[in-house]
Amino acid sequence: VQLQASGGGLAQAGESLRLSCTASGKIWKINSMGWYRQYPGKERELVAMNTNGDLKYAESVKGRFTIFRDIDEHTVLLRMDDLKPEDTAVYFCRADGVTLLYYQAEYDYWGQGTLVTVSS
Repeated sequence: VQLQASGGGLAQAGESLRLSCTASGKIWKINSMGWYRQYPGKERELVAMNTNGDLKYAESVKGRFTIFRDIDEHTVLLRMDDLKPEDTAVYFCRADGVTLLYYQAEYDYWGQGTLVTVSS
């Protein structure tokens, strides 16, 4: 299974960016898909997660970021509005509880990081 993330880049404060991530491989189902971010020298922190329609957001992004998920296409999008300089980080796509075809076990996967830089 691979998670391919795209989007991100450079934005000014108040602008918007979008992140997209698609999981590929012999996937039967995925319980959760979402996004984490990591600041230099810090651990990854949850930004937004969609668990079969149940949404969870970090307090710092509530009202500004929106997560969308296409369960059938194994895709998750993050719309980031009203960006702030403190949103500058490397963002990682995450898929939890991935069940593969012909297997019963569940696995978790990370995508590659994509840098979001917000200037003031």
